[in-house]
Amino acid sequence: MHFKKLNRQIIINMENIKDSNVGAIVAQDYRAAAVFKKYGIDFCCNGNTPLRDACIEHKIDITQLEGELQDVLSTPAQKTDNVTDYKAWPLDLLADYIEKKHHRYVNEQIPVIQGYLEKICSVHGSRHPELHQIKELFNESVGELTMHMKKEELMLFPFVRKMMQAGSAGSKPLTIPFGTVQSPIRMMMHEHDAEGERFRKMRRLSGNYSLPHDACNTYSVAYALLDAFESDLHLHIHLENNILFPGAIALEDKLTGQLNSNTQ
Repeated sequence: MHFKKLNRQIIINMENIKDSNVGAIVAQDYRAAAVFKKYGIDFCCNGNTPLRDACIEHKIDITQLEGELQDVLSTPAQKTDNVTDYKAWPLDLLADYIEKKHHRYVNEQIPVIQGYLEKICSVHGSRHPELHQIKELFNESVGELTMHMKKEELMLFPFVRKMMQAGSAGSKPLTIPFGTVQSPIRMMMHEHDAEGERFRKMRRLSGNYSLPHDACNTYSVAYALLDAFESDLHLHIHLENNILFPGAIALEDKLTGQLNSNTQ
């Protein structure tokens, strides 16, 4: 199975931003996410894509996009921007936040959205058969996301916390079955890719969650909830792929290097 190359370090050269990966740009300042969303650039699942390549893929004028990004990133953040510098957080705090904020959100919204999709399929499904496909895709996502989050909560996040403790104590982290943190990270990133593609299919089927002329209030709420769920998932995956995972790899490298130097 092919996996994307994992970034060990996030570096942004603002003087030549076109060579920076889109995920790293958003990791530096989440306000850039709005610009990428405007142009349909995936900064979470495909965060390792250089800005130059993303523009080629989406047929975007790179000079125009670069200018918009420079405008956003060069402007001092205002209190109203709600910009949080997640990359400055300790990794264990970030893991706790993802679990308590985003995992909890997913678990709370799943039954709500399923209920709305069931209702609009029964009422509108004969005239809008794409609703049945959307419901099927969402139900697939429910099963996969539930297992995915449990693996993070029971396997990956606890090891990240152990590494942080080891770093503070100056000791080696406990030996674990998967040998290196890169093993579960590769698995999580592969699963993130699958979820990203599933939601892209739902967005295409719904015409970017556009309401048909005969849509009722339940239809409107269902699409609004799906849209919000996808937006939260983008931030959720971004925090992991572009900040937590590279940080965990770098921390493991640091601990391993310290251990090797102490044994020489």
